[in-house]
Amino acid sequence: MGITIDEIKRLKDLTGVGLTAAKKALEEADGDFDKAVEEMRIKGISKADKKSEREAKAGVIEAYVHGERIGVMVEVNCETDFVARTDDFKAFAHDVALHVAAASPRYIAREDVTEADLKKEEELIRAELKEEGKPDDMIDKITTGKLNKFYEEVCLLEQPFVKNPDQTVGEFLKETIAKLGENMVIRQMSRIELGGNTDGVGN
Repeated sequence: MGITIDEIKRLKDLTGVGLTAAKKALEEADGDFDKAVEEMRIKGISKADKKSEREAKAGVIEAYVHGERIGVMVEVNCETDFVARTDDFKAFAHDVALHVAAASPRYIAREDVTEADLKKEEELIRAELKEEGKPDDMIDKITTGKLNKFYEEVCLLEQPFVKNPDQTVGEFLKETIAKLGENMVIRQMSRIELGGNTDGVGN
């Protein structure tokens, strides 16, 4: 099966790689477009994990206001001013701010959850399970599962991305790192809701 230039361009546009890399990926996948995309995604995320060790001090502070009732500011960092000025990087920062407005995360990552909040949540879960009459030998296992669900609900990087619920914000971040070729960090965020409290978190 021959590989057409249209397929190469389509893969290039979808993944953000060059024409040569797109052509090579399709050849390695024997012309199977979906297989080529999956392989590039795996390789890209692998490279993104390695890039996460590099320091990121450039970037932008993105502000987003929704309906004059919710205001969000997020700081997203990358390694160079060159990448910080690209449309893809700015679009990522905007999408993160939009997500924060919609999903109200309390923390950026599970490592940011305070010990006090985690202990309080665990106590509430255990009390609820005891009230339901769950046997003691099952409570630990169920509690672990419910705590993971808690992280998914309150941590930005573990929440389903509002514009694509099939991936988490963390996965969206890794894909963008792979596409732009630099380490990126969501450093801090602040969400203000009219008549409510200000939630500001960061690292």
